[in-house]
Amino acid sequence: MKTAEKHRLTVVGGLAALSLDAMASVAYGPEAIVIVLAVAGGAGLGFTVPVTIAIAVLLGVLTLSYRQVIAAFPEGGGAYGVSKKYLGRRASLVAAASLVIDYVLNVAVSVAAGVAALTSAFPELLPYTVWLCLGVLVVITAVNLRGIAHSGRAFIVPTIIYIGSIVLVVIVGLIRDNAAVSEHSAGAQQLQTVGVLVLLKAFANGCAALTGVEAIANAVPSFRRPRANERRTPRWRSGCCWR
Repeated sequence: MKTAEKHRLTVVGGLAALSLDAMASVAYGPEAIVIVLAVAGGAGLGFTVPVTIAIAVLLGVLTLSYRQVIAAFPEGGGAYGVSKKYLGRRASLVAAASLVIDYVLNVAVSVAAGVAALTSAFPELLPYTVWLCLGVLVVITAVNLRGIAHSGRAFIVPTIIYIGSIVLVVIVGLIRDNAAVSEHSAGAQQLQTVGVLVLLKAFANGCAALTGVEAIANAVPSFRRPRANERRTPRWRSGCCWR
């Protein structure tokens, strides 16, 4: 039992191994918003922050929801476990198929976005884009084949560097002197100029940043004990009142 626990995830290891899915979405989620709003010019870019705040609020609600799922299903499962218990086998298979497609696409988009950023910084690597993507995919596969605990330890340093870079970008963006977009008055006129459909499309595209939140709920059994806080177990599941 002790040997098995050593091969399970700690909190830090879980952050590195499982949160990369969600954190990688941060790399292309805001970009997806800006690409849509840029069509409307400066007035459209002025709505970047409001759309981002709306998505951040939705992300907070989603995170709280999955915290409840983890408490109710400490054996893991996420959308698959919930739908299988309450909606039946067919619904759970639809959820499972959706998750498989989501994970495949997430890896593809994340690797492509990372290599695109690399080739943007070093244009001489542009002819080798496909080979770079395949090389990154091989490295990620090789690391994960050693087990989830080993992959967590291997990705700790890149995760720290990535989080630090994001925090640095946010701080620089907040303290910079020049505004990133031109200022416009009359918010109602701006909304009419940009169009509600454009804002909704930007919101939908930006919701790509929500992917990966479920990874923690799916992998609860991979953590070391205690895997779920017993004090957060719902009453209907514990069969008794809170103490």
